[in-house]
Amino acid sequence: MPPQLPPDQAHWTRVAAEWTAWARAPGHDAFWSYRDGFRAFVGQGTGDVLEVGCGEGRIARELTTLGYRVTATDPVPAMVEAAIDARSAAAYAVASAARLPFDDGSFDRVVAYNVLMDVEDVPAAVREMARVLRRPRGDLVLSLVHPFADHGRFEGDEPEAPFVLAGFYFGRQRFETTFARDGLQMHFAGWSQPLEAYVDALALAGLAITALREPKPDNPQGLTGPMQPWTRWPLFLWLKARPLPD
Repeated sequence: MPPQLPPDQAHWTRVAAEWTAWARAPGHDAFWSYRDGFRAFVGQGTGDVLEVGCGEGRIARELTTLGYRVTATDPVPAMVEAAIDARSAAAYAVASAARLPFDDGSFDRVVAYNVLMDVEDVPAAVREMARVLRRPRGDLVLSLVHPFADHGRFEGDEPEAPFVLAGFYFGRQRFETTFARDGLQMHFAGWSQPLEAYVDALALAGLAITALREPKPDNPQGLTGPMQPWTRWPLFLWLKARPLPD
């Protein structure tokens, strides 16, 4: 029998085709409402960048247009194939976030966009990202679904819809949910955990936070539908972190 895949890799292997269709539909999901802000947060550059968990390649494509030489990795072969087909990066590798096939200090920057919520062992993944950073100036850029947003929902699409909390914030919890919109369906699965769990993982890896953003959508006045209420509450959390001096 073939070896059993870890839960995160098994899930994304099953939904690779779903995700590729979902992510490549322009304007379809929340990414498009925050795209310009995330590009500004990353900034223009010319260095070597590793994207961990590239999916079908849309963040790698954004990084490439910002001037970086991008290496895109994902543990799911079908995702890497999709990224290659779209010419998303300069180089590619099928690799787990917790076992990156690169030498120490290989990259000026590592980017993980909405990946750590899907990773089974977050401290191990962050340790690997820190290991491949060039010192002392290399940095890690993270986007997370805001831990607060994981534990509630809006009671409608109108701008002033109440946000209702459910369950409990503390501890690590598995989630599985399905969204359907405009003829497309996407099954999401991963883990919810509090902000301190991510900060602890950074600290254990010898990284210090240098910037933090709770971004608003790029064009709040022009939003319609389910994105409107997110002008009042943070949907994402963006972080930059840098290695501490030896």
